[in-house]
Amino acid sequence: MNSSSRPNRDNRNQQHHRNPRDDRNSSSARSSSRAPYDPREGSYHHKHARESSQVAHRESKCNHICSRRGVMLICAVLTNALVLICVVAAQMVTSGLSSAASMGGFDINSNFNLQGTDLQKARDLDMQYSQMRAPGTYGGVTFSLTFGVISLLFVVSGNKPPQLMSQKLLLGALVFQAVGAVGYLVAVALYLHFIIGVNSTDTCKQRQSVYAHGGYTWMTCDVSGADAAVALFGIITAILYAAGAVFTYRTIRQVKAYLQHRDREAERRLDRPQDRDRPQDRAKAQRADAIFV
Repeated sequence: MNSSSRPNRDNRNQQHHRNPRDDRNSSSARSSSRAPYDPREGSYHHKHARESSQVAHRESKCNHICSRRGVMLICAVLTNALVLICVVAAQMVTSGLSSAASMGGFDINSNFNLQGTDLQKARDLDMQYSQMRAPGTYGGVTFSLTFGVISLLFVVSGNKPPQLMSQKLLLGALVFQAVGAVGYLVAVALYLHFIIGVNSTDTCKQRQSVYAHGGYTWMTCDVSGADAAVALFGIITAILYAAGAVFTYRTIRQVKAYLQHRDREAERRLDRPQDRDRPQDRAKAQRADAIFV
């Protein structure tokens, strides 16, 4: 019985005291089966992740600027530019042929049918009529340019999520768009009233008769097409500002609700530390960020 148990102990001792070289050989075999490390692969993944984050950052900025609030402001910038162009075009169109000739548009002596006293009278009436229209032109240029520049500033400042923006900035955008909607309607009414008043003067009527005597029947005292375009684009701009004010008001309400909900969640997490940073809470926060317009 002793002889049979001794070989078993010897086998266990042999298994327990294995040759270290065998262990090194097996570990080297396992390591040789792995793929060799390529430092370029690690740098590629790092570069790819960095580029992906930059693209996502740019896309997020575009998404915030191109929200419904941003689209209304961008369209308002464009319509303000159209109002500015139409105001200048209306002044140039109604300035008369003699004023156009004085700016080098054509040779007045060879292309103008009026001669002598009629020509001098047309020049004087054109100058008087242009001076009478000048306040409306300067006012329209200043008004449209001011609102266009301020609208562009609000567009540029809206490149962040609404909950991260200053509440004063959102309130300022709301007030500005509300004032712009009302102000443009009033400005269009005043502009048309001013132009109709200028066209009803004796200067305009005398000018119309002088041009009609020379065969230019299109020079009338009616509201010109350029003036009508100013009124049309002004009304469109007022509608855009009104719609933008509505969207901004909704955004302000959503931001307030979001901030209140966040404060309640923070208080609840302080009371219950085991609920901090749960995946479902992060998902709720992401869904809350996506509701802003």
